[in-house]
Amino acid sequence: MKFLTRFSLRYWFAWLVLFYGVWLFLVLQGDNLALALEHWSMALAMALGSYAAGSTPMGGGTVGFPVLVLLFDMPASLGRDFSFAVQSIGMVSASLFILCRQQALAWSMLRGALFGSLLAIPAGILLFAPLIPELWVKLSFAVLWGSFGVFHLYRLAEITDCEHKGDPQCPMDFRVGFLLGAFAGFCVVSVTGVGVDMLVYAALVLLSRVDLKVAIPTSVVIMAFCSVLGVLVKSLAGDWQPGVFGNWLAAAPVVALGAPLGVFVVSLLGRKPTLLIVALLCVVQLVWTCVSERQALSGLGGPLVLLALLLCLLGFEWLRALGLRREYSRGVISEFASATEAEAVAIEETLAPGVKAG
Repeated sequence: MKFLTRFSLRYWFAWLVLFYGVWLFLVLQGDNLALALEHWSMALAMALGSYAAGSTPMGGGTVGFPVLVLLFDMPASLGRDFSFAVQSIGMVSASLFILCRQQALAWSMLRGALFGSLLAIPAGILLFAPLIPELWVKLSFAVLWGSFGVFHLYRLAEITDCEHKGDPQCPMDFRVGFLLGAFAGFCVVSVTGVGVDMLVYAALVLLSRVDLKVAIPTSVVIMAFCSVLGVLVKSLAGDWQPGVFGNWLAAAPVVALGAPLGVFVVSLLGRKPTLLIVALLCVVQLVWTCVSERQALSGLGGPLVLLALLLCLLGFEWLRALGLRREYSRGVISEFASATEAEAVAIEETLAPGVKAG
């Protein structure tokens, strides 16, 4: 197995050679070197963003979006387009690294999410995203990721204790993945540039009770696919926001190595500290967004943001409740399968008193 892994990693190194060759060509032609150096601050920010992208269920755009929109005061649509562009390098590089290392993935839900995203993202980018005001884009991102952070702060121990490896042929996981891919692709990814990875991850750890070592790599792969699809659709439509190329040129060489580095380092150090830091960052960006948009949120705006946050948390808790019920049923079935006839009767009487007498 180690020999196969070493052999497979040659394909990842070949990808890096190809990417850096293309990047150097782009930098050396025209005045693009000056353009890349002009956006050095984005490269610095994405050093952290790419590590988070490879080690957590949050895409690199999770850092890139708030840096551009909140720190540099750029339009939310630019943050979305940059998320697509930078993740098409960082998340793809991390995904190839994951596949070359032959890490376990939740294939059933992943296949469903890939199919759902393929159908929904082009329609979302072309038809839905243009209808959403810039403020709504910013608040949607802030609330969704803020709720994710809050949920992890009080459920982190339980989430990190999941040990199920996932069923590669589970029809229910495929259907859930398809629905999440279609919904997130149309309503979330098309608007913010990220999101399907986080929702698929949430379904895996809360509903299917899948181990983080499986759930997080799966979320990386689905976000890589959605980012490449987003880049293709935006390129064919000719609908890129001005400023994306310069920021991409500066950040791309960083994320190509940073995201796979996150995949590797977290396998040695564990995911709990990284998830805790990312959860805190998610909460901070929510507070930051609300403070920076306090005038727009005056009146009913603040209570509506709080209501949206609570609804997201209720959604996570609902998935968790379904997952606990499903885990209990799976445990009972396993207990029945390994029990003797007498033990099976005892289990049945415990679950349904009076059944035997009836």
